Amino acid sequence: MGITAQSNGIETQRGPEMNDVLSILWLLILLQAFVPLLQKRLLLTRRQMAIRAIEVRRKSRVITMIHRQETMSLLGFPIARYIDIEDSERVLRAIRLTPPEMPIDLVLHTPGGLVLAAEQIACALKRHPGEVTVFVPHYALSGGTLIALAADRIVMDPNAVLGPVDPQLGGPQGSYYPAASILKALEQPNPNRDDHTLIMGDVARKAIHQVYETVYALIRDKMPEEQAQEVARALSEGRWTHDYPIDYEQARALGLPVSDEMPREIYDLMDLYPQTSQQRPGVEFIPMPYHPPQAPRRNRQMKPGG
Repeated sequence: MGITAQSNGIETQRGPEMNDVLSILWLLILLQAFVPLLQKRLLLTRRQMAIRAIEVRRKSRVITMIHRQETMSLLGFPIARYIDIEDSERVLRAIRLTPPEMPIDLVLHTPGGLVLAAEQIACALKRHPGEVTVFVPHYALSGGTLIALAADRIVMDPNAVLGPVDPQLGGPQGSYYPAASILKALEQPNPNRDDHTLIMGDVARKAIHQVYETVYALIRDKMPEEQAQEVARALSEGRWTHDYPIDYEQARALGLPVSDEMPREIYDLMDLYPQTSQQRPGVEFIPMPYHPPQAPRRNRQMKPGG
């Protein structure tokens, strides 16, 4: 009995200490849950402040369409973001809320997406009476290029790229095939060709024609008619692979209204859309600007009598 009582006494003395440890553990769990939410809210606030600062300086409506590749923290596989109907709905709403005479600045960073959504955005920007400027700090491919063609001015980083807008048709098992390649394959004689391939060829022909007409309508007032037709053919007919990079120099050679005078504020705004953290980052550097080293000064030694 005495030993039991002594043991119970020890357990009673340790009880408050265990409660303190459990309280600390619960506090850490709560912090782990709420700190990311707080960080996300602060980041969102900083984005809105940066967007508003650009709007005040440029007297414009700033819209961002920034598609980052996100990684799920549990399974670790990438989820790519593309232009979809939700994006077109939000951009169209932003345009409707903008006075007709107010300029629109669109910050574009996207690998492309649905042709329907991209065309809706491009046509809405084209119809906006105020000046439309598209900023491309890194890349705007496929449907992103289609949207950029609607702008009065495309501001590209000297290393940024656009891309062809030739349509890609969905195939079996989630694969995609260039419409131009499907038509090229149909040129080869094959008596065993099935109806599905013939249907794909018909759809491919229509898709290329539709994209050509859209591109031509977007750029025909920016250049002579023959040049606009040639540019529309080059971008829509599958002359290059779909991921072919059209850099600033080539975009200018095509006659597109491009400029490489990217404002510093656009880069700062892009920094507020960070890539989702990876366990092993593939690129690392010290995030600060470096200044060129100054040439060392030579000490002049006075000669006797000099």
